Amino acid sequence: MICEKCNQKEATIHLTEIINGKKREIHICEDCANKEKSMSFNMDFDTPFSMKDILSSVIDMGINNDFYKVEEVICSECKGSYRRFKNIGRLGCNKCYDTFKEQLTPVIKRIQGSTDHIGKVPKKIGGSLRIKNEIKRLKKELNEAVGKEEFERAAKLRDKIKELEKQI
Repeated sequence: MICEKCNQKEATIHLTEIINGKKREIHICEDCANKEKSMSFNMDFDTPFSMKDILSSVIDMGINNDFYKVEEVICSECKGSYRRFKNIGRLGCNKCYDTFKEQLTPVIKRIQGSTDHIGKVPKKIGGSLRIKNEIKRLKKELNEAVGKEEFERAAKLRDKIKELEKQI
């Protein structure tokens, strides 16, 4: 996306301002944002963006801290702790995700709204992954339909699932 001010550089700053229910979006480059003094929002672009600051503001928010006082869990691979993760905002290795799963799951849900990946997928594997996700969704619907005793709907869902499974 090109900067709306200079129409030359790539827009790297995307701001949304909502005032009295009116939404205004601005897409500008960093240079134009620094030059613009009449903007109703003052942002300091020299301050480095820190994932640690963002994470630390939501980690453990609303979670009973007695859970974490039981015992400090240490990752067997990198010897990192959950406390270290909270302090620096990064896990030590891929095994940390399994080691701290109980603590990380609520944090990930709070930040992203879900623990399932629903973003972009590479085109090479995208087709089969989309089909698998659709099957997963249909199976969930099937269980709900059976629970509500909507057997005709359940039969249609079962048939869709079988059809999709043949494509994999």
